[in-house]
Amino acid sequence: MLVNQTRVMLYVEDVQVIRDFFVSNLGAQVVETISLPDNYTNVNLAVTPELSLGLFPKAFIAKYSPEVLGPVPSLMFYTDKFDALYEKLGEGREKMNDTFNFADPEGNYYVIAKNPK
Repeated sequence: MLVNQTRVMLYVEDVQVIRDFFVSNLGAQVVETISLPDNYTNVNLAVTPELSLGLFPKAFIAKYSPEVLGPVPSLMFYTDKFDALYEKLGEGREKMNDTFNFADPEGNYYVIAKNPK
């Protein structure tokens, strides 16, 4: 493969709140925090060795790159700790075919799935 890592850029209302959510609930690690123009901040999180999330404030994107501001991508996270994550994030959610969805504090939905065997 020519590509060995992927970063998905998420545009959020509050970078710190979403950072804390992914760190405390999915064990993501803060890789770097970057100061942007006009006192905005970008935070990059390692979710897996191959996937990171780049969190950017929607207000920054609207000002500097409005053409890319759109809906949150549909992301599915695979795990060997499915039951533990369901207990942590799945309250009130139904498991369906070894998956369940959950929302971040801004109401964006994601999916957790059992690792395929």
